[in-house]
Amino acid sequence: MIGRWIKETNGQGLYEITDEVRRQVERADVDEGLCTLFIRHTSASLVIQENAAPSARRDLENWMNLLVEEGDPLYTHTSEGPDDMPAHIKAALTQTSLSIPIMDAELMLGTWQGIFLWEHRRAPKQRKLVVHVGR
Repeated sequence: MIGRWIKETNGQGLYEITDEVRRQVERADVDEGLCTLFIRHTSASLVIQENAAPSARRDLENWMNLLVEEGDPLYTHTSEGPDDMPAHIKAALTQTSLSIPIMDAELMLGTWQGIFLWEHRRAPKQRKLVVHVGR
C-alpha cells in the first residue's frame, strides 16, 4: 500500500508526524512488514527522535543551527533567501527516508521515539510525504 499526504509547516522546527504514519499503517492492514517513509523535498528532512521532552527537540534544533549557520559567505545558492542553502545542507546531513519495522500491526518504535518532519526553511511550507507499507 502506498499513501501520500501533505504536511503544513509554520517555519523551521520539528513537527511530529507519528500519528499520521500510524494511521497509514492501520489502513494497510499489515501484521508484519516494513513502513518506508519518504519526503519529496531537498530543504526538509525526516528523523526519529525523542517525543517526550520538548527540550530535546529545541536542543537539537539549536545545535543544528549552530552547525549550519545562515549568512555564511561560502554560500552562493541564496536565490530564495538566507535560509536557502543552509536548509539544503541540513537536509543532506539528516535523512529523506526512514524505514520502520512493523510487528503485530504496529510500528516498532521505542518508548520515547517519534517520527518527525524537520522543516529547515523559515517560511511556512506544504511538504509532500509518501509512505509505503509492505510485507
